[in-house]
Amino acid sequence: MARITLGALLKPEARPRIPAQEVFCFCKTASCEVVYFCDGQALFRKDDLARPVGLKEPGDSTAPVCYCFGWTPQKIRAEIEATGKSTAIEQIKAQVKAGNCYCEVTNPQGSCCLGNVAKTVQDAVASSGTRS
Repeated sequence: MARITLGALLKPEARPRIPAQEVFCFCKTASCEVVYFCDGQALFRKDDLARPVGLKEPGDSTAPVCYCFGWTPQKIRAEIEATGKSTAIEQIKAQVKAGNCYCEVTNPQGSCCLGNVAKTVQDAVASSGTRS
């Protein structure tokens, strides 16, 4: 992940602590308070970020899984309950194709969210009993 991701997502008071290096690692472990690290050293924790990190808040259905287009587990479940399916993946793919995706800046992982969205859709479909 690049410095641009950290600069975009950290609270203003945490930004001066961004080290000079260019590459950082993202911690995907939900139970871990560390969000970014480098060389085994914790650099930034959840409370250093300006917005919640969906992967770090598995019980929060309002934390984004798609930061560019506002998809949350709650929104995905509501769509499945209302229509029997989710259009999240198709809508995101269309926006990516149109050049409207900025995952390297908006997603705390600094990369595409489609894998996270697909898992969220799969979990929501499974919990709803709907076949997709």
